Amino acid sequence: MLKKSSLLWIMPLLLVSVSCTQLKQMANFTKCQFRMSSVQNTNLAGVNVQQIKSLSDMNLLQAGKLTAAYASGTMPLSLTINVDAQNPNDATAAMNKMEWILLIEGKEIVTGTLNDRISIAPSGGTATIPVQINADLRKIMAKNSMDENINLGLGLVGAGNKPSPKLSLKIKPSIMIGSLTVPYPGYITLSTNFGTGS
Repeated sequence: MLKKSSLLWIMPLLLVSVSCTQLKQMANFTKCQFRMSSVQNTNLAGVNVQQIKSLSDMNLLQAGKLTAAYASGTMPLSLTINVDAQNPNDATAAMNKMEWILLIEGKEIVTGTLNDRISIAPSGGTATIPVQINADLRKIMAKNSMDENINLGLGLVGAGNKPSPKLSLKIKPSIMIGSLTVPYPGYITLSTNFGTGS
């Protein structure tokens, strides 16, 4: 049986070992390949616009909802961007938190934080991370006309539910070491193709 004095020496070593493991997992996470793989559940002012590409594709009820929303001073947009992360490392990659920034046509629209732990298996393992977006285009794009805001909302989903070139997403992963949050230095910019970002 270990003496109390021996445990006092071992505990810091265990903490150092755990910390090193967690740091290694985050380092592996930042070496993963990322992409925005798809967009789902695109909703503009209560209208499902996932498959609607232009104003002419709408029926009168849908167009009426958007017009009424804009007139009331709001045009809420919600969608889910699925981010694929692929781990090329020979050890597990992980994070505890991920800050994100959504940009549309290069303009920062909304920011958020995902507080779920994500773990990705080594040697080509892949995980899909759903990022739920909620924003108000009427307030963010206040200088836009109604038609401009509607067309902006309709143009976010490309063929095959792929994100359109208008969309970009930046992410910053973090990992917890005890009660301390250790963030990755800077944001990783994602595209629709696998890459390490920039």
